[in-house]
Amino acid sequence: NQVAFSSAEEFLEKYKKDNDEFIGHFGLGFYSSFMVSKKVEILTKSAISGSKTYLWSCDGSPSFTLKESERTEIGTDVILYLLDEEQEFIEPERIKTLIKKYCDFMSVDVLLEGECINKKNPPWRKQSSELKDEEYIELYKYLYPFQGEPLLWVHLNTDFPYNIQGILYFPKLSGRADWEKGEIKLYCNQVFVSDSIKEIVPKYLLPLRGVIDSTDIPLNVSRSALQTDRKVRSISSFISKKIANKLKELLKEQPEFYAEIWNSISAFVKIGVIEDEKFSELAQNNIIFETKLVKNIDKFLDEKSIIKFQDKYFTTLSNYQERNKSLDAEKILYCSDEIAQSNPLNLWLSNNREVLMTDPIIDTQFLPWLESKNEKYKFQRVDSEINEDLEKDSPEIIDKDGRSNSENLRDIITKALDNEKVTVKIQSIKSKTAPPAMIMLPEQMRRINDMGAYMEQRIPGLPEYHVLLINKDHSLIKGLISLTDNKIILNKNDSKENQLSSKIANHVYQMAKLSVGGLDQKQLIELQLNNADLITELLNSK
Repeated sequence: NQVAFSSAEEFLEKYKKDNDEFIGHFGLGFYSSFMVSKKVEILTKSAISGSKTYLWSCDGSPSFTLKESERTEIGTDVILYLLDEEQEFIEPERIKTLIKKYCDFMSVDVLLEGECINKKNPPWRKQSSELKDEEYIELYKYLYPFQGEPLLWVHLNTDFPYNIQGILYFPKLSGRADWEKGEIKLYCNQVFVSDSIKEIVPKYLLPLRGVIDSTDIPLNVSRSALQTDRKVRSISSFISKKIANKLKELLKEQPEFYAEIWNSISAFVKIGVIEDEKFSELAQNNIIFETKLVKNIDKFLDEKSIIKFQDKYFTTLSNYQERNKSLDAEKILYCSDEIAQSNPLNLWLSNNREVLMTDPIIDTQFLPWLESKNEKYKFQRVDSEINEDLEKDSPEIIDKDGRSNSENLRDIITKALDNEKVTVKIQSIKSKTAPPAMIMLPEQMRRINDMGAYMEQRIPGLPEYHVLLINKDHSLIKGLISLTDNKIILNKNDSKENQLSSKIANHVYQMAKLSVGGLDQKQLIELQLNNADLITELLNSK
C-alpha cells in the first residue's frame, strides 16, 4: 500500500511507450476506499489451478496483514468496514445511485441484492446505422430527465488516429446556457469520469449535451496540460468538424427543419465561427437570417434562395446579396428590434427593400466580425440613415432673408430642444405612413455605444448623441411650419405663440424617443403631463 517508492525510474521505463497506461497501476483509486472506511479487507482466490486463498487487511496505516484464508469460489471480495460518519454508503439507494452514475454502462452485470442495476450496452458504442431516432431520444431523456427532446444529434465514432465514440445533442435551451462548465459527460471504456470537460470540447460547444467515450484522452494529467495536449486538440477539432458537417447536411437536405431550429442553435454556430477559424471555414456559409421580403417571394422559394418555415422566411448572406445585386448590394440592411425600429423598417419595406432580422445581443459582435473577415459585407441598420431612394423631391420656399423653410424649421426645433447632442435633420420622405420624426443612429456611432454597454454588462440605451430626422411632409410638421411662418399667428414675435411652437417641437422629439424606448419612467410621466398641457393649450387657442 505504498504510493511512492524508490524504483520510480524503473516504473517510468516500463510504461514509457504509452504514458496513458499509467492509469490503474498506482493503486490510488483503490486507496480512496480508506476515505470512508476504518478497515479494508480483500479476500481473493486466483483462477490458476491449485491457487490458495489469501486475505489482505489494512486499517489505512502503512502496515497491513496478508495471510491464507478460506474461499471456495474463484474471484475477489473487497470488504469495507465503514466509518461511523460514512454509514450512508451501506444504504442500498445510495449504493445504487453511485453505481448508476459511474458504472451504468459497463459491459458486465453490476448486482445489488441479486438484481442487475446497470443498463450496459451503451448506444454510442454502436454504428449510427444500427440506431433509430427513438433510441437516440431515449438515451437523451435517460441522461437528462425532464428536459424534453433534443433538437438534433451528432454520432461520433472513429478508431483512427484516436479512439472516440459518443453522441452529442443540441438541446432545446429554455434558459441561460452553461458556457463555462458544460453538461457533456466524459466516459472512459464506458465508465463515467466527469461531467466537466471544458478542456476537451471547444467552449462554444459546452452547452451541448451527450456523451464522449474515449481511451485516448489522458486522464492522468492536470487540466491545464489537457488544453495543450496534441491528441486532445485533435479530438476537439474532430468534434467541431463533425458538428459543422452535420449543419451543412441539414441546411442542404432539410432546409425547413434547419430554419425551424435555427434560433436555438444560432448562438452555438456564431460563437464557434468567431472563436474557431477551422470551424468558421466549415460553418460560416451555414448561417442564416430571418428576412423581410415584400415581392417575388414565390419566385425565390422556387429557386430555393430563401427558406420558408411557417410564416417566416430565411436566407443566407450570399443569397441575399445575389437577390439585391441590382441595388446597393454591398450594403446589407438589417433590423435588430422590430418594435423599436418599426418606423424606419417600414420605410425600407415600403420601398421594396429586403431587410434581415438580427439578434440584438450576439449579432452586435457577430456582424462587425463578419465585416472584418469579408470585404464584400457591409451591414447597415435600418435606423442608421435614410437613403436618397426613400426621399422625395420637395420644393423649398425661400423667405425674404434667402433662407429656406427647412433651414428655418431646423433652427426653431434646435433652439426648442436646446440640446447640442441632438442633430436635427430635415427631409421629405416618400412614404405616406412615415411619422413626423424619427431617431436615427449613425452606424459606427451606435456600434461604439453598444459595445461600451456590453463591456459594462448593461443593455444598450439611446445614445446621448443622435440624429432627430424631421419629416417635413407630415401634416403635423407642415402645421408647425405654418405656425412659424406666421400664416396662423398674427404676431410672429408673440412670446405665447413662440412658446407653443417650442412645445410642439419638444412633443415631436419626445414622441420620437418614445418609439425607440428612449424614455425612462420619470420621462414617461413628464411626457404624459406635457402632452395634456399641450392639448389643453391648443384647444383653448381657438
